[in-house]
Amino acid sequence: MDDHRAQVEELLADYRRSREQLASVQRELKAVSGRASSPDGTVTAVVGAGGKLAGLELSELAYRRHRPEQLAELIVRTVAAAAAAAAEDTYQTLSAVLPASTDPAALVAGTADLRPAEYEVDDTETIDLGRQPVRRRVDDDEDNEQRESWLDSELINRRVR
Repeated sequence: MDDHRAQVEELLADYRRSREQLASVQRELKAVSGRASSPDGTVTAVVGAGGKLAGLELSELAYRRHRPEQLAELIVRTVAAAAAAAAEDTYQTLSAVLPASTDPAALVAGTADLRPAEYEVDDTETIDLGRQPVRRRVDDDEDNEQRESWLDSELINRRVR
C-alpha cells in the first residue's frame, strides 16, 4: 500500500511541476512582442502576443516622403515584419518545452499533426465570390518623376482654390 501511495504522490508532484511550467510558458507567451521599422525609418510598428498591433509610429517625414498609397503599403509591410519577429519569439518560447521533433511554427499554425494534403488549398478548386478583380492604380510618382509630396500638393491646391 505504501508503494501505491508513493506512486500517487510522485504523479501528483509531476502534475504540479507540469502545471507550473505551463503557467510559466503562458506568461512568456503573453509577453511576446515584435518591433520593426521601415527601411527609411519613417514607420515603426510594435506587435504584441498573437500578432496584435500594439503600437504604430509615423514620423512627420512619412507624410512628406510617401503618397498615401505608398505609406499604407509601407505600414502593412512594417507591421508584417514586426509580426514575424513576434512569431519568432513565440517559436523560441515554445521550442524550449516541446519535444525536439515538434515544429513550433506548425503547432502555432494548427498543422502540427496534419499532413500537408489535409490543410493545403487545392489550386484546382475555385470559389466564386462574385467579386471583380481589383485593378492596381499606377503610381504616378514613378511615371512622372514627381518630387513633391502628396501633402504639399494638397496644401497648394487648397491655397489656389
